[in-house]
Amino acid sequence: MKLTILGCYAATPRTFTNPTAQVLEIKNRLFLIDCGEGTQVQLRKNKIKFSKINHVFISHLHGDHFFGLIGLISTFSLLGRTTDLHVHGPKGIKEISLLQLKLSNSYTNYNLYFHELESLESEIIFEDDKVIVKTIPLQHRVYTNGFLFEEKIESRKLNLSIVERYGIEKCYYQNIKNGKDITLDSGEVVSNDKLTFDPDPTMQYAFCSDTRYNEAILPIIEGVDVLYHEATFLESEKALAQKTMHSTAIEAATIAKKANVKKLILGHYSTRYESIDLFQKEAKTVFDNVVLGDDGKQFEF
Repeated sequence: MKLTILGCYAATPRTFTNPTAQVLEIKNRLFLIDCGEGTQVQLRKNKIKFSKINHVFISHLHGDHFFGLIGLISTFSLLGRTTDLHVHGPKGIKEISLLQLKLSNSYTNYNLYFHELESLESEIIFEDDKVIVKTIPLQHRVYTNGFLFEEKIESRKLNLSIVERYGIEKCYYQNIKNGKDITLDSGEVVSNDKLTFDPDPTMQYAFCSDTRYNEAILPIIEGVDVLYHEATFLESEKALAQKTMHSTAIEAATIAKKANVKKLILGHYSTRYESIDLFQKEAKTVFDNVVLGDDGKQFEF
């Protein structure tokens, strides 16, 4: 699993900072999470083959999280894309996108699908044979979701040296991978744990931006490997965080601690502060394994 943060600052783009967008690579799939202004420029800067992005997840309809979407959709057309593109986001994302395409006479030459979200409960919004994606209902000034990306458990791995020692034919290999014991011609039953290794541990990544402090998400993100949680303000601006329905660094760390996550990545910083190191310093007073997200930063898990 590899995470590339294209932008993780709040509100407006600046010369050296970008609004929210990130790419998650998981099981050889690329998922774009949010798409603020400048996203396609950041994709190029970070040498990401964005033609491989087939699914875009938009958390909410504030401009710093989706104003780059129509540009990306249009660029795909200019580059001759033929692969389907799926956009998952709040109700309204289809209307606003199609209006821009209509008035600019720029309809795509590829299939563009919108999957609009309205539920206030966590739900599965994408699933294939490798990955499952669920919503994390958040509390912000408009309807907002975070997203939980989970690897599916793979089949068990053959211990070929043992399998061959028992002379087991290849036609039984899939049953063994599926966890079944094998009965030999002699009548001896060989247990599956002798013939296989455990599959690789699965990974989970939770994206939570934007939201006020909200313990209702704890059961959904319990024990995840990596949590990205917005930390727009420091404690000195806690009243402003409450007013704007954002979180402080300490509140993000408190969520991470109560959910027993393994690693916390902070982001969505207000640009009023001189250094983002202040966010990590405050968060570490509550939760130790805290790292700072920043534009262009990559994490491999």
